[in-house]
Amino acid sequence: MDGPQRIADAFANAKGRAALMPYLMGGFPTMEESLRIGEAYVDGGADVLELGVPFSDPLADGPVIHAAGTEALRAGATVAGVLELCAALSQRVPIVVMLYANLVFARGPEGFAAALAEAGASGLIVPDLPMEESGALLSACDAAGIALVPLVAPTTPDERLAAIGARARGFVYTVSVVGTTGERAALSDQFGAVIERTKAHTDVPVALGFGIASPEQAAQAADAGADGVIVGSRLVRAAAESDDPAAAVGELVSGFSAALAR
Repeated sequence: MDGPQRIADAFANAKGRAALMPYLMGGFPTMEESLRIGEAYVDGGADVLELGVPFSDPLADGPVIHAAGTEALRAGATVAGVLELCAALSQRVPIVVMLYANLVFARGPEGFAAALAEAGASGLIVPDLPMEESGALLSACDAAGIALVPLVAPTTPDERLAAIGARARGFVYTVSVVGTTGERAALSDQFGAVIERTKAHTDVPVALGFGIASPEQAAQAADAGADGVIVGSRLVRAAAESDDPAAAVGELVSGFSAALAR
């Protein structure tokens, strides 16, 4: 199925009032265990899965996800291996791959988009690729049926936000705070304004991420109008701290899913 359409269907058919979008670091703590974690996400109620490819210099990642990526690389994770993981999990849920621009351009835009399509991916996020330099990749993704998902921040000027929103595919990844990924204690007072501003500049769904650490915050994001809620560091930390990562994250995802229930 066409990636953008599969993502659109996932938002439309979400089990909660916002789509639940957990983040998985491919290859962490091992490739086999990350597959089990991904399956636990789906069993727990994930509507879309964000699959991270480990990278040596992840500019947008906070300490928890950075550490997980470093461990995954030490354990032998590769782009090819993560795409195999994508192929396995995409049978059950739309996958949006998140990775850094160097890994894309090592293969070239057309080659990488084709590899994503072959692996069953529905979308791609490249956090360090500015809009001005994304034209070739956007064209390649469109041709391959992959949604190139942009990120916007609270500091994105309105004119730029409008340009990004107009060419967004799949959804707009809206960063809730200035800074890197990571859990925050209190964010709900910022959710409404950030979401409303993004929605005013795009016709695709708006997903909120960076800092959502509890089911309560996920519910607050949905109540503030988010079409999707992205949860990353909290789940990666649980996987790192548990002797049974899949069981630990499965329980957490179920809690997030319950908090978002219609």
